[in-house]
Amino acid sequence: MTTAPPPAEADDKDWTWVLERPCTECGADVGGLSVQEVGDLNRKLGTRFAEILRTRSDVAVRPSPETWSPLEYGAHVRDVFRLFQTRLDLMLTEEDPMFANWNPNETQEAERYDLLDPHQVADELEADSAAIAAKFESLTEDQLARVGRRSDGASFTVLSFARYEAHDPMHHLWDIGGSLD
Repeated sequence: MTTAPPPAEADDKDWTWVLERPCTECGADVGGLSVQEVGDLNRKLGTRFAEILRTRSDVAVRPSPETWSPLEYGAHVRDVFRLFQTRLDLMLTEEDPMFANWNPNETQEAERYDLLDPHQVADELEADSAAIAAKFESLTEDQLARVGRRSDGASFTVLSFARYEAHDPMHHLWDIGGSLD
């Protein structure tokens, strides 16, 4: 049995500030994106992550014991696409839903991202990025004002939620040294 790598450092920052100004780390500026732009960006990000997972020879290697490998980040981004689609569905079908908490580090450890097949994760990433992209692109103007919230009190409209979602995969692409170019 392979021993799990040590957990990555917990990231307990409140990243909602990226809705108001560019990210100080990765430079992403998501505050003015339309849902159409978010959809297009998600497709591109899914494709780019998939390319990296299929072509980099070091995809499963952590740059340091406490930093995820590109494979682990790819599996995380796949799960972000899935989670945000679930949360978006709640926002569209319920009145002001509160989202269940999610700890990405616990998920990484439980699902052993480090042992996943990079090609399978790449395929899933592309499919899940396309699915959430289509969901964002199909929204009507009325739906953009619907709301949902996290247990920490952060509240989102569907539009701000889409913008917030866009930052996560962009930031993690930057984390692994990738770009959309």
